[in-house]
Amino acid sequence: MSMRKRKSRTAGANTCRMIAGTLAAALLFVSLPAHGFLARPVIFAALGDIAKAPSGWLQFCAETPEECRPDIGAPRDVILTPELMRELFSVNKHANDRVKWTSDASLYGKTERWTLPLDRGDCEDIVLLKRKLLAKLGWPTSALLVTTVREQGSNEGLHAVLTIRTDRGELILDNQTPEVLFWYETNYRYLTRQSPADPNVWVSFRLDQPRPDSTAAGH
Repeated sequence: MSMRKRKSRTAGANTCRMIAGTLAAALLFVSLPAHGFLARPVIFAALGDIAKAPSGWLQFCAETPEECRPDIGAPRDVILTPELMRELFSVNKHANDRVKWTSDASLYGKTERWTLPLDRGDCEDIVLLKRKLLAKLGWPTSALLVTTVREQGSNEGLHAVLTIRTDRGELILDNQTPEVLFWYETNYRYLTRQSPADPNVWVSFRLDQPRPDSTAAGH
């Protein structure tokens, strides 16, 4: 075995151990709360027309084309279970703790560059890491959709999150919170996201989005 292969295998084993350790901590998210979470309203976001792919995604795919291939034949919605919910919490926490938010300008001297991060990166980089880690755990990339949003309020600005498509609706992994939320529970205006059929096809969100009944949502 070559030294390169040994290093690659060792790095992969270390990553798996780190995820496993975080997953063990996530077991505190016990079955009863998980079942309560899964009982929330099933509401999917309303999508619009085909949109232009972000320049950062095009650059990322030019550099790492293996990360951008369609997951042909894979399910577009994951059947969500308490165990898979724990995996989402685990990966979200692991990536958020591992990567210190750092701007592209500070790292690369340019305003926009998407890449898989080591220990520093911005919101798009952290999203790509979560997508990669979940794919390694067996999640289909057709259900892991990079999503652009606009923050509202005093911190208004562009941001990126990871949408997880499930049979219970769309969940959001965000570097700004350890929580896993349904898309309608966030304070974002959704702009564009990848198509489940092809990660290189992006679609827009409609301005008029469905919202849960407050009584049904339990709020």
